[in-house]
Amino acid sequence: MYDSVAMEKGADTSQKRLAEDHNFLKEENSGLSMNRRSFLKKSAAITIGTTLGASLPLFSVTAKSSEQQLRIGYIPITDATPLLIAHSLGYFKDEGLNVPRPVMVRSWTVLSESFIGGKFNFTHMLFPIPIWMRFKQKVPVKVLAWDHTNGSAVTVHGESDIRGFGDLGGRQIAVPSWYSTHNYMVQMGIVAHGLKPVIRPQGAVIARDEVNLFVLPPPEMPPALLGRKMDGFIVAEPFNALAEMKIKARIMRFSGDIWKNHPCCVVISHEQLIKEQPLMVQKAVNAVVRAQLWCTANPEKAAHILSRDGEGYLPVNEDVLLRVFTAYDLKEYLTGPLPHPIMHPEWNIGRIGFQPYPYPSATKFIISQMAKTKVEGDSQFLRALDPDVAARALVDDTFVKKAMRDMRVYGSFDYGDSAGELQNPFEREEVLEIG
Repeated sequence: MYDSVAMEKGADTSQKRLAEDHNFLKEENSGLSMNRRSFLKKSAAITIGTTLGASLPLFSVTAKSSEQQLRIGYIPITDATPLLIAHSLGYFKDEGLNVPRPVMVRSWTVLSESFIGGKFNFTHMLFPIPIWMRFKQKVPVKVLAWDHTNGSAVTVHGESDIRGFGDLGGRQIAVPSWYSTHNYMVQMGIVAHGLKPVIRPQGAVIARDEVNLFVLPPPEMPPALLGRKMDGFIVAEPFNALAEMKIKARIMRFSGDIWKNHPCCVVISHEQLIKEQPLMVQKAVNAVVRAQLWCTANPEKAAHILSRDGEGYLPVNEDVLLRVFTAYDLKEYLTGPLPHPIMHPEWNIGRIGFQPYPYPSATKFIISQMAKTKVEGDSQFLRALDPDVAARALVDDTFVKKAMRDMRVYGSFDYGDSAGELQNPFEREEVLEIG
């Protein structure tokens, strides 16, 4: 079932249709002036692979700080929405910033290498990756804000009998990175149901009480599921919606229904840029917060802009993105055998949300949870971290607090109400339930 033999002819047509909906560039993007080999030579970076586990060179910034230019890279997932919308609607320009069109790359490996090497200086990143960067690789990265909330799911083959985490024994499940919300969240579910997460080659023989986890770049997940090379995956949108619509896959569980309004990707920058150009960073964060407000009020328009039918930031059609932004359908996802993809309709959340403030409670939870999560490579550094100390060193919330206050954000983002600010607008209690 999990060999590398080509798929049956009957699946060829579906595979071609799927390929059309994620026709990613042959190289990372024409905006990258150097090919991958040339870039790695010039930045002296050692390939880290999707495991994000090998050594990297010391941090360097290649651009002159006086250029006043933000260079944004992104993975073609909806996690990048605020950065892309801020560019599309001219919010960076309104702040007086020179921001070329963001550059799309295929994998977290390339995005991480490019950020560390100075190719990009303002980007989104899976929250645990900056933890690895700062405390394992000693890269002076700072988390400035959350980029979005929720926006991911566990997706399984439509013909499988998998309904919940308890059904994953003996199965093969892909994650986008070892250092991801997806990895620790799926492992939380596996362990809660008495199963054992293991890390072995894709397709390896495992026991009935084991769940084999392996890394795949997000664009490769739907084709691999279609080809029966695995049983399921956990990843950001639009790949769950794409798999639902194009290959009749099924959502097993939405991530936001496990951890209410959880962070997934965050906005990061280099500490050196923050120290040298604080005004530029403030303006950039202003634009991102403004974009998040706009996306919250205009989900259908956001889907159009991002799609290939709009401005082509994401190489999927508008109908797929409309499903991401608007299809958290209680009628559809609350039917069928238990457990359902949505177990907590009372949480009143969406399939994807936008919330810029990086709550310390969530940061500390992630650091603590990663210390319990299996990853490939040496992860001893995680167990040595004090969550309170690490959270303060990793996150700089100065800029996002100012942006939210200046925009008088009430009602949205749980920041306050119409009568005024809440007593503790920057605190919350984390709500999790595996089910």
